[in-house]
Amino acid sequence: MFKTLYKKCLNFAAHKNSNFFLGLVSFTESSFFPIPPDVMIIPMVIAKKNYVKIFLIASIFSILGGIFGYMLGSFFFDIGMNVIEFYGYENKVNTLKNNLSQGEGFLAWLSILFLAGFTPLPYKAFTIASGLIGFNLFVFIMVSLISRSLRFFIIAYLSYKFGDLFTKFIDKHGSKWFTIIGILLVIMFMIISLISKFNG
Repeated sequence: MFKTLYKKCLNFAAHKNSNFFLGLVSFTESSFFPIPPDVMIIPMVIAKKNYVKIFLIASIFSILGGIFGYMLGSFFFDIGMNVIEFYGYENKVNTLKNNLSQGEGFLAWLSILFLAGFTPLPYKAFTIASGLIGFNLFVFIMVSLISRSLRFFIIAYLSYKFGDLFTKFIDKHGSKWFTIIGILLVIMFMIISLISKFNG
């Protein structure tokens, strides 16, 4: 099934209405669809070279899809839990919900949410989980905005800059390097937060 969906997305990238399909895939991937928009971004940028427009479409609709996923978690518990269970995160969500109710775990979830938006983690599981646990909506949108925009900008710009070389690199090492960069960014954020608290 995943291979079929993957090939479909590649075909959409070459379609005359590829911008529409990119927006659709970006939106649905943030709430339930398993194939990330990266699959379309890279060939579209290489073919069209308009990396800024493509990056903006993917980012805007991914964030809107994330908000939709959040709403699924907030108002449609059964549907939200079905998606969470599909990705195997139900125990983690329940634990985190208990921690947040006791005033703990906010910074941890903030970091996890950023990593989910930036790395190959299933972002849709975390958008829905954020709604399920009642995570602050404004903070959720801000973290999604930063993580998703940063991820798609890097992909679009490097595709524009290096073309097929970047495609080969992503196929072999993309998941690993996005995870490393994401973890480093989270560590930097935590260090800055600790320094701010210390100075305050």
